[in-house]
Amino acid sequence: MTETTTAQRSVPKPVFTDAEAGAKEFPDAHARRFNYFVPHKRKQSHYEDVTVEVQPDPRHYLSQGWLYGFADGKGGYPLEWTRLKAWGQDRPEPERGPGSGGKGYDWPAHGWHEFRDPNEEWEFTLYRYNANVVRQLNQNVEAARQSKAFEQWSRNWVHFVEHHVGAWMHVDHGLGLYLFSNANRRAPTNMHNTAIAVNGMHRIRAAQDLALYNLTLSEEIPGFDGAAHSTTWAEDPAWQGVREVAELLTAIDDWAEAVFAGNIVFEPLVGELFRSSLVQQAAPANGDFVTPTLIGAEEYDYAERDLRYTRSMFQLLTNDREFAIHNSNLMTEWLSLYVPRCITAARTLQPLWSQPDAKPMRFEDGLDRAKSRFSGILSDLGLREPKELAQ
Repeated sequence: MTETTTAQRSVPKPVFTDAEAGAKEFPDAHARRFNYFVPHKRKQSHYEDVTVEVQPDPRHYLSQGWLYGFADGKGGYPLEWTRLKAWGQDRPEPERGPGSGGKGYDWPAHGWHEFRDPNEEWEFTLYRYNANVVRQLNQNVEAARQSKAFEQWSRNWVHFVEHHVGAWMHVDHGLGLYLFSNANRRAPTNMHNTAIAVNGMHRIRAAQDLALYNLTLSEEIPGFDGAAHSTTWAEDPAWQGVREVAELLTAIDDWAEAVFAGNIVFEPLVGELFRSSLVQQAAPANGDFVTPTLIGAEEYDYAERDLRYTRSMFQLLTNDREFAIHNSNLMTEWLSLYVPRCITAARTLQPLWSQPDAKPMRFEDGLDRAKSRFSGILSDLGLREPKELAQ
């Protein structure tokens, strides 16, 4: 047997000279976490990894300017979309040319980037939370259907739910779609955008919950008028104050003013007054243990989540290192504008307190509690009560 040899091919072998792209190792070359921002706590959270500066800022490290703009020449997220200010925003954008690189994370963009949502909301948490809420509400309604719970309602309470509880879906839909969902695009950082967008989805989900509940009641209760809420919203004198204020809020152009007016003023003085001091108080006494689960879910959305991020967002601005006085004065101006309108809207709702057979707490007691709650929120922000609160 003859042994054969394989001829060696002449192939150039790679020679590394450390001049290749990526050959040099930097101090953080093996890091598995972002480090272009300062985390809120000792270690950055998953929320911060997926949220902080997802929309980059030329004042920070985006060396080539905004990647997108509008037809009028404005790029990205103009800071003048609100009259509130945060430290550093008056500094000009750095002048850079091709290949100049970004300044890096040692150049803080401006104070707006300090905000972190204490709820740590992002896409995953939004889907998980709302799915759990809807699942629980569906189970509650289905259990009520099977136990024939709706047959225990008096005619007066049926009338109240079809006209007035149903009317609240118009508030939720309007504020969710035209106030918060609109404001989220105008806010200057992705942390603000995400928190405000989640707030909008809470309101839209609550409106959908009431709409689907209305359809269920139309099927379960003989003679239930599923369209009564529309007529009530459009024509009932008791609702015209709320309707006027809600439509006014959706027309606000300044995104921060819209969120402030909606969550700091309207919700405690009108929203919680209607939901907690009327519906939540009256429903059980009138044999209804289902409606409070829907209204209670919305109360939790606001009290434990939406107000929480709003308080944190405006506390940063009233304590800003450069513009604290400017921001506090501007918020005081907003209070003098919206508080009297919300108090008027709340008082216009007063006839609703006399409609159920089993009455809730007195309207004046409920309003006093709402004012006390509102005063506490202002105290947290370092703002004084407006004189209009005494109306």
